[in-house]
Amino acid sequence: MSAALPDPVATTSVPTRRLLALTASAFVVLAAEPTYLLIDTAVVGHLGPRSLAALGLAVVVVSLLLVAGNFVEYGTTGRVARAYGAGRTDLAYAEGVQASWLGLAVGVGLAGLGEIFAGPLTHALAGSAPQVQHAAVAWLRVGLIGLPGVLLVLAGNGWMRGVQQTRQPVVFVLTANAVSAALCPVLVYPAGLGLRGSAIANVVGQAVGGALFLGALQGPKRLRWPMIRSQLTVGRDLVVRSIGFEASFLVTAAVAARMGTAQLAAHQVGMQLDEFTSLLLDSVAIAAQSVVGAALGSGDPAAARRVTWQIARWGGWAGVAFAAGYAALWWPIPHLFSPSPLVQHQMHVMWPWFCALWLPAGVLFALDGVLIGAGDVRFMALLTLVAGFGAFVPVDLAALHYNWGIGGVWAGLLSFYLVRLAGMVARTRGTRWQVLGVATQEDR
Repeated sequence: MSAALPDPVATTSVPTRRLLALTASAFVVLAAEPTYLLIDTAVVGHLGPRSLAALGLAVVVVSLLLVAGNFVEYGTTGRVARAYGAGRTDLAYAEGVQASWLGLAVGVGLAGLGEIFAGPLTHALAGSAPQVQHAAVAWLRVGLIGLPGVLLVLAGNGWMRGVQQTRQPVVFVLTANAVSAALCPVLVYPAGLGLRGSAIANVVGQAVGGALFLGALQGPKRLRWPMIRSQLTVGRDLVVRSIGFEASFLVTAAVAARMGTAQLAAHQVGMQLDEFTSLLLDSVAIAAQSVVGAALGSGDPAAARRVTWQIARWGGWAGVAFAAGYAALWWPIPHLFSPSPLVQHQMHVMWPWFCALWLPAGVLFALDGVLIGAGDVRFMALLTLVAGFGAFVPVDLAALHYNWGIGGVWAGLLSFYLVRLAGMVARTRGTRWQVLGVATQEDR
């Protein structure tokens, strides 16, 4: 496998083709899970509304648990990329091994917590629907067993991006999802397992994915506690950053719910479109993580800065394209998602803010990837908290208090993006993030 690795020097000096390959690879991997969830949802949907609602609750619980585990992916890429850029492929693989050990341990821990709190969490989410809650718990009792596999896949994606592998992560993730997608309808219907069959299919696919990424690791598999501690330090800041995101968006959902049913429905559609578009922009950010990390690891700050502004330009043009595209679809999209005139009206009220969001978002997502690749995650965690609790949440609460409506809610999200963008531009214009060599800001 090491013989197939691209040359780090060529990567940092001529990044465009490598950036495009990494972007395409990241997008396929990011899109694979939502695509499988659509298939799973379609299969379970034919069992009836109760099973479908239960699956929805179970997915929410799993997503909440994974907030504490996503760091094994994003925190790993930059560290591995630095070692790879410095020509230390042995160290790069060692980081991948430690990330996999850490992912396995975190996955087991999260699965245990999920099993303990599955009942209370689903009860809080289900409210006055005990049958739905019981079905969701039944799914979780099985489905949570797959969390160690999920974390191994996240760690595997992280280290493979760091060594700039573009093909194998796609093959591994698509293989795992294909196994789940093939098993799901068979286990749900002919095997007669119902909703539990969906959970088993998930677990099998996740186990296959984890095994494939583990099999690609080279070198000694022993634990290295100093590396684990460094990865946990990065993980701490990334988890704080994720909590800032989740808390802010929960407040936003609560504000929209208190404005009325039509406003909440419009907000939900907007958030789904936001998530889809963010997925596309995230693939560019992930490419930036790998290439910037490799450039800094090789001791080439000029290459890191050159890639930074190249990726920022790409993100900027992508943001403009999304803003223009969504503006042109001002009329058909609300009608596509809801036949209700009230919901359509609220979406039209929201729409100018939604379109404006993508103008800063393109550059923001690109620079987000740059700073994660540079290992500057402590700054990013602080910036997220400042933007979330200093701009996003106050604007949303003011929108509720002063009756600004759904437009005010999305003005809050725009302020969140703008504050973060201003902070990231100021940071990347300086040099504090350009720590050269294998060590990152978190190691110093």
